[in-house]
Amino acid sequence: MAAISELIRTEQDGTLSFGDYTKDSKSKLDNYDFNGDKYKVKTFKEITKLERNGLFVYESVPGTAVMNFKQDENSVEFTVEGPEDAQITLELAEATEYEISINGNSAGTMKTNLGGKLSLSVELGDVEDVVIKVERR
Repeated sequence: MAAISELIRTEQDGTLSFGDYTKDSKSKLDNYDFNGDKYKVKTFKEITKLERNGLFVYESVPGTAVMNFKQDENSVEFTVEGPEDAQITLELAEATEYEISINGNSAGTMKTNLGGKLSLSVELGDVEDVVIKVERR
């Protein structure tokens, strides 16, 4: 398993990787500059959270490692891994329908709440990593 030992990093393909679920105590890194935005990551075995410019972006319970995270106004795509199944919450557009894909298989559509949050469960315990794709319908 590939926890992100530096807590957050920019990949060669221009995506972000973040999170270290192997830590027993909370670790955080603030003011990480990426594409003109400031990112903050908090992570350990119980939770991983990412914020951009002080606003919520990603949270998992328990903690996870996220690789190649990319987001635009219509989609979010990333690979996630962790030692056990996780509940993932993403901040997206308010009251909008999204198509969810897990490892290339459709997991159906979901609508965000009025705050723009979308939550999904991912089975991680028996697999190396899972590719998540969320696209606006």
